[in-house]
Amino acid sequence: MERTWSTACPDWQDRIVAGESLIAMEPLFPDMAEEALGVFKSLRIVDVPGRPTFGEACEQFVFDFVAAIFGAQDPQSGKRLIWEFMLLISKKNSKSTIAAGIMVTALILNFRENAELLVLAPTKEVAGNVFDPAAAMVRADPELSAILKPIDHEKRIKHLTKGAELKVVSADSGVVSGKKAAFVLVDELWEFGKDPKAAAMLMEATGGRVSRPEGFVIYLTTHSDSEPRGVFKDKLDTFRGIRDGTIVNRRKLGMLYEWPPHMLESEAYLDPANFYVTNPNIGKSVDAEYIEEQLAEARKGEPGTLQIFLSKHLNVQIGTRLSRDRWTGAEFWEAAADKTLTLAELIRRCEVIVAGIDGGGLDDLLGLCLIGREKGSKRWLVWCRAWAWSVVWKRRQDIATKLDELVKEGTLIRCEMPDDAVIDLEADGDDEELTDDVRGVVDILCEVDDAGLFPEEDAIGLDAVGVASIVDELANRGFDDMKLRAVQQGYKLSAAIKGAARKLAARTIRHDGSALMQWCVGNAKMEPRGTSAVAIVKMTPSAKIDPFAAFLNAVMLMTENPQAVDSTSVYEERGLLEIEVDAL
Repeated sequence: MERTWSTACPDWQDRIVAGESLIAMEPLFPDMAEEALGVFKSLRIVDVPGRPTFGEACEQFVFDFVAAIFGAQDPQSGKRLIWEFMLLISKKNSKSTIAAGIMVTALILNFRENAELLVLAPTKEVAGNVFDPAAAMVRADPELSAILKPIDHEKRIKHLTKGAELKVVSADSGVVSGKKAAFVLVDELWEFGKDPKAAAMLMEATGGRVSRPEGFVIYLTTHSDSEPRGVFKDKLDTFRGIRDGTIVNRRKLGMLYEWPPHMLESEAYLDPANFYVTNPNIGKSVDAEYIEEQLAEARKGEPGTLQIFLSKHLNVQIGTRLSRDRWTGAEFWEAAADKTLTLAELIRRCEVIVAGIDGGGLDDLLGLCLIGREKGSKRWLVWCRAWAWSVVWKRRQDIATKLDELVKEGTLIRCEMPDDAVIDLEADGDDEELTDDVRGVVDILCEVDDAGLFPEEDAIGLDAVGVASIVDELANRGFDDMKLRAVQQGYKLSAAIKGAARKLAARTIRHDGSALMQWCVGNAKMEPRGTSAVAIVKMTPSAKIDPFAAFLNAVMLMTENPQAVDSTSVYEERGLLEIEVDAL
């Protein structure tokens, strides 16, 4: 009968605060785990004073992880029953050194002749961080030096009797294809998340395990210095779900050192007494006083500096609520989500709707936001979409994987460049072809207008820059100029910036809960203008906030208490208002 087990750890929040193991299960094959630990613990860490062994220098979490990996292999069949692992941990917890130790242990214990073991790093520098300690471990042990030979200029270690090789390669070297490794360790997975080609690269690198059932794939990473994206987000979401028990997959196991939600909410990570939560090696490779001093410096600097420090040294995921200068409504945004809010639902539930539009250059998004006033409750309901030309993926490759994620969600529409060529901006307007982004925006506006929910005046608020094509198409579709309004930007949006934040805090705004707006809200930075005014700008040059700017444009119109052209009573619609003709 097949053995049963679970790799879930549903009580991880209590365990991580108590400093207990994040692996809830015992090794499936204890003898295999003990054999591997015997090898691993004997390896020396050469760059630490005194050259201690792993057994002398490491905390228990390292041994738990190693035991789980090697203790998952059935000694009878050679098959590994749990074959994919993830360690998410803060910077300076000896992650790369642990990686080196695990792979040297695998090279020693491997039974297959001419086997290939692979460490895949995002850059040559990161590759060196793994190979150098691995080679040093071999050279520090005379017995290992007799059977293993490091070849420094090729970053590989050869097993002299079995012919197996441990190779450390970088993704930027272009030598990943054609690998047939049974054992693969991917270091700094968060960096691969920024590469739109990473998914195919990892599939190529890990494909060899299919025909080598003794193999494993291990992902080691800190948190990203930006919002998780690409393959990093996909893997992180999967391992979180397995840990929490919402995804059942016995073949994968994660050890994720991150903050329980209530500690994130209260910003408990700023208290030095809590640094241990995501730094299990604190007091050894991690200096608590150093983190405290650097945190104080980061809090005085630019918000981006603080975000990166928190993500790396305290493993705080970057999102909408980290920046000191974030929009004041950001911390209330997530709680206001209503996933049932589609365009059809917005039209059904609202008595009046206004629109905001914001578009920039070729490498920006075109953002559309609809805000409706709900019948009865008078709450504001928010629905957003965005369009981007394919050139954005080429010009902003650092956010390409994030854009792909939003396209998959359906909230961002990718539009190919007309005829795959640069648009002639001097072409005669009468001959200009209607582009997909303009058509998409206007089609939605027409749907709302056909429902009779736009007010007669000031129904559509636009940033006057970059929307000429939309204005022309609206005119072609019969929109009255009175329905359009140029909304002044910059500090003149202060009323919308502050007012929307207050309504979110008061829970009188609901939105569609899209990752698109989550991202844009997180990208927005609030800057003071004069004594009381504020303006919204981007956190970084690559950050996109156009749909959020469209939201502010729509807020400016909704604050004026508009009335729809077709103002049918809510009571009539619900059938509660009956008039007896004979009685009149």
